[in-house]
Amino acid sequence: MPKIIVAIDGYSSCGKSTTAKLVAKQLNYPYIDTGAMYRAVTLYFIQNHVSLTNPKETETALSNIHISFRRHAELGRNDTYLNGLNVEDEIRKMYVSEKVSDVSAIAEVRHALVAQQQRMGKTKGIVMDGRDIGTVVFPQAELKIFMTADPLIRAQRRQLELLEKGELIGLPEIAENLRMRDHIDTTRAESPLRQAADAVYIDNSLMTLDEQVEMVVRLADEQIGLSLRRRASRA
Repeated sequence: MPKIIVAIDGYSSCGKSTTAKLVAKQLNYPYIDTGAMYRAVTLYFIQNHVSLTNPKETETALSNIHISFRRHAELGRNDTYLNGLNVEDEIRKMYVSEKVSDVSAIAEVRHALVAQQQRMGKTKGIVMDGRDIGTVVFPQAELKIFMTADPLIRAQRRQLELLEKGELIGLPEIAENLRMRDHIDTTRAESPLRQAADAVYIDNSLMTLDEQVEMVVRLADEQIGLSLRRRASRA
């Protein structure tokens, strides 16, 4: 069967990563959480007091960062490793969330991570989610999804996610953090968040997770079938 690239973009806490993981599982494709990559860089910058306005410091820091993903069999998830250390739980904490959009807006950071992401998808057969996957990383992706949800619903989802990790954060603080991140993500000069012209728009405010996954898998199957017919016509 021909392999395709499934690119899922969208706002913070709209559920794209959860959907992407399950879509990848059904398609038997690797899943790459690019948001985790930017969070890992942010964590390194915080821990090492890297100046976000000093390009030399940024470039030096990036040269010392190695990000990888390893399967956590017991929890059934892919964990993010930063320079050999499992940072999956740490990068999801609020203090990282408060800085990740600022770090993600730095051109040198985006160039370095986009290059790594493109290498990961060189042979296709991958599901990747983020902010600029369908517009910058893989503009040629066979299936592009743009996901969103009502801001209040997104804040409630984020609050529940943090609570499950032992962090109790008030809804107003979370809503303000998401508002700030949306503004930075959509207005930055380097790879701003926007819907690709050929992306399928999904507002999942009132959709169940199963409905979201079913919809994306159906669209993926259609693209795989189309690729198969194209291959047959050239034979």
